[in-house]
Amino acid sequence: MSADKHPISAFIGVHRRLLPCLWLFAATPALAVSRIEIHIGQISHPSAQVENLTATVNADGHWQGIANLKQADLAALSKNYALPVNVSKGTASGRAEFAGEGRELKRLKADLDLRDATFSDADGLHAGEKIGGRVKLDASRGNERWQGQAGIQWREGEVFWQPLYLTAGHALQVQGWWTTESLQVDVGSAELSGIGKVAFSGRLNMADKSVASLELSGRDLHADKGYEALAKPFLGKTMLGNLETAGSLDIQASLSGGQLNAFRLMLHDVDVEDKNGRFALYKVNASVPWVLNSITTANVRFNGGRILKLALGEADLAANLEGWSLTATEWKVPVLDGAVILRNISAAVRDSKWYGHFASQLAPISMGEFSHALGWPRMEGRLGATVPLVTYSDGELAMDGAMQFDIFDGQVAVSNLALHQPLGLAPRFNADIRMRNLDLDLLTRTFSFGAMSGHLDGDVSGLELSSWKPVKFDASFRSSPGRYPKKISQRAVENISALGGAGAAAAIQRSFLRFFKEFNYDRIGLSCRLRNGICAMDGIEPVQGGYVIVKGSGIPAITVLGYNRNVSWEELLERVQRITQGNTKPVVK
Repeated sequence: MSADKHPISAFIGVHRRLLPCLWLFAATPALAVSRIEIHIGQISHPSAQVENLTATVNADGHWQGIANLKQADLAALSKNYALPVNVSKGTASGRAEFAGEGRELKRLKADLDLRDATFSDADGLHAGEKIGGRVKLDASRGNERWQGQAGIQWREGEVFWQPLYLTAGHALQVQGWWTTESLQVDVGSAELSGIGKVAFSGRLNMADKSVASLELSGRDLHADKGYEALAKPFLGKTMLGNLETAGSLDIQASLSGGQLNAFRLMLHDVDVEDKNGRFALYKVNASVPWVLNSITTANVRFNGGRILKLALGEADLAANLEGWSLTATEWKVPVLDGAVILRNISAAVRDSKWYGHFASQLAPISMGEFSHALGWPRMEGRLGATVPLVTYSDGELAMDGAMQFDIFDGQVAVSNLALHQPLGLAPRFNADIRMRNLDLDLLTRTFSFGAMSGHLDGDVSGLELSSWKPVKFDASFRSSPGRYPKKISQRAVENISALGGAGAAAAIQRSFLRFFKEFNYDRIGLSCRLRNGICAMDGIEPVQGGYVIVKGSGIPAITVLGYNRNVSWEELLERVQRITQGNTKPVVK
């Protein structure tokens, strides 16, 4: 590398005038001198000012000197180089020692202070403001390459380098060599403010700025600061993009030929909690070793956590890693007084996309604890399920078979379940739900709806949730077939009428029957077809201008009619909430 192309010597700026003069003294035999000393009080250059320059030139062509850089204009200097950003402001000052032979710079030692540097690019993806710090360099040239060490202390300012936003307080030390083709770091370290120290070595291809090799390691790194500064910016569009973390971690990584070939992650008492309340894991300790062409065993343990408001117990999960695949025989995670069990787990990455499958089982959970954890009215019984196969393919989770639940002395089956982009900001959920023989007495007492006796069937087909909010479904609820006592209380009549809105009415056989506490009915039915935020409602049979929700039978009997065919989904939810909170007003005629 010639002297006039060396970045540090050009940074000083004046060498384009100085080196020819030094070389001229050394290369002119007519001068007949063995040694020349030069003292210059000040040299001005369009981009820099040098003071108190002292240089010595020997007859054999070697020369050396010392100079003080009073002030260099970083914006002017940067125009001589093809930088990825435009430097618009900033100054540098300091001291430099230099030596060379002939026209070539052979040694440079510099200690510079940078102040108020500002840069940006045309796309707004990279920018820095009021950057200040210290740069130290000690380098020499031999065997067609420069070698030495450099250090940077970043003391002031802020940088946005898409997607990272960093503030001052970091330091970098490197030792190695560089040519026009390669930059080799033999020993390097980075002090990351609030995070810890990372050691590294490796080689960078200068032509395309690609990483040819890299070895990196860090111990006792702070998880909270590391997540906020380095991980969160890359996870903003996933469910991991808004976490609160604590604890520490160790990390090692090895890259070769631009490809990751080994890493090891160790977690020490790490807490992870989603600020949106979706999940949390506490006191996570993990050992995750991975080697590209070997089989390793990973282990993750945690003391507890939660999914939504469901408490998770202590778990110890192990898996085999081979290349870009993961397998495990069984994972068991306690949930409330039951457990979620995953078996025959397999996952792999192909073409940068995840694929996998597992079988799952929900060991029976008390419905009392389950409903309490979710803030629902207390339910009785136990909740259990078995799913023969769950598959994950390119962002979509699907279930083969149906989950069966026993609840309210009846059965609920969930089939055709699919979850799209479960780790994204807007996951989509699809399923069909089939309910049979739910005990109306247990159901209505649980939700304080008013007493009803009988059995209920229900179907929700084509259910589609976006960000866990319903956007589409066809729902139908009706009396179960068969002979059994069918009674409905006055309060239940009032609440069903309230569900129908202002247009609903309860038609009683005689006005004095309004004083009865309960009535007989023959059938019950209500349906909703949700599209574009509007629920198209219907009942068990049509009447003029409306539909029948409850059809009376015997004495005393009652019939409830609905007239509102199209109801806003949000309004319907508000009606249900008012009913369950006991705020309904009777609409009985």
